[in-house]
Amino acid sequence: MSHNFTLTSPEFKNGDTVDSSYQSDQDNQSPALVWQNAPADTKSFAILCHDPDAPTGGAGWWHWMAINIPANITELKRNAGAQDGQLIPAGARQLANDTGTLGYSGFYPPVGDPPHRYNFTVYALNTDKIDVPANATTSLTGFMVNAHTIAKASITVYYGR
Repeated sequence: MSHNFTLTSPEFKNGDTVDSSYQSDQDNQSPALVWQNAPADTKSFAILCHDPDAPTGGAGWWHWMAINIPANITELKRNAGAQDGQLIPAGARQLANDTGTLGYSGFYPPVGDPPHRYNFTVYALNTDKIDVPANATTSLTGFMVNAHTIAKASITVYYGR
């Protein structure tokens, strides 16, 4: 795993607590993300956003899965996770999140919970295409992404209501 592979956002720093604009019933836009120093043999990227603190019985909550991002891409603009796919790079594909909608779904932790962690992770993959069915679950897609991962980099933010 490459120790120089990094993920950052111009909107927040790792460990920040974010404001309510990131809530699903507010702006509901995926943040801008930038990554650097992926391994030279990277053939594509995947971006996943997960809340491990969601009260789901252990699975957490998948807010976003974007796969098949071409290897020459090193950033996603704000709202790249929009359901219409207008801002996602050509060739990339978004899957249904755990809300059941395509693309990105903003944060919505239960009222009164301690702030949840939201982990954004970029995966450098050894394949140019993760081939999963249109109705693939987040667990199947995550399994396939991890099976092809050669490096990954994460950024975590916190949010509570």
